[in-house]
Amino acid sequence: MTLNCIAVDDEPLALGLICSFIEQTPFLKLAGSFSSGIKALEALHEHSIDLIFLDIQMPDLTGIQLARTLESKPGSAKPRVIFTTAFNNYAIEGYKVDALDYLLKPYDYEEFLKAANKARAYAEMLQSKQLAPDHEEYIFLKIEYQLVRVAIKDIVYIEGLKDYAKIHLINEVKPLLSLITLKSLEEKLPPRLFMRIHRSFIIALEKIDAITKNTVQIGGTNITIGDQYKDAMKQFLSNWL
Repeated sequence: MTLNCIAVDDEPLALGLICSFIEQTPFLKLAGSFSSGIKALEALHEHSIDLIFLDIQMPDLTGIQLARTLESKPGSAKPRVIFTTAFNNYAIEGYKVDALDYLLKPYDYEEFLKAANKARAYAEMLQSKQLAPDHEEYIFLKIEYQLVRVAIKDIVYIEGLKDYAKIHLINEVKPLLSLITLKSLEEKLPPRLFMRIHRSFIIALEKIDAITKNTVQIGGTNITIGDQYKDAMKQFLSNWL
């Protein structure tokens, strides 16, 4: 698998370094290099790009701002971002724009290759998922800059916390915390197995122990059924009563 890449950095030496690293990496193809985010945007509209090595602090348009504008094109996934920066205080911002990784300047080829391999692994995972669209055994979630495979059968319920989700699993005391909205996670899960019963909760239907008028009991946890979700729950129950 070859990833089409662009490099974006307003510092000529830094831009030259990242381009040389890309060119010596067999599975990366350099499709362009740019000294500003605005110029990079033009290229992103015209070409299919898989991966962007992106400086954060740039005039006119910062790397964070550019990353927020990225969208997927028909037939292809959204370009993924690896940030390059001289500052180590952008982790949260990187999470919020779903960056794969970030390289702290000055970095060497070994560090670069580690980040690039992470991008290749992500692309291969997406490709395998596209080849098997009906596969419902597991999903991948981003946990602390890693893509963690989570077995769908192990999910008990999911709690939404603004931009994060807490995934409660069977036989696990501590839930997984992933930077993903509940809405996005709901779209990843098979609807025949999961139901959203509250603006902050998705439950695994087969894990339900008891249901009252206003709550669902799963193990030792009682979860309130939100008013706007009660009709869906009634419809679910009508199939079994």
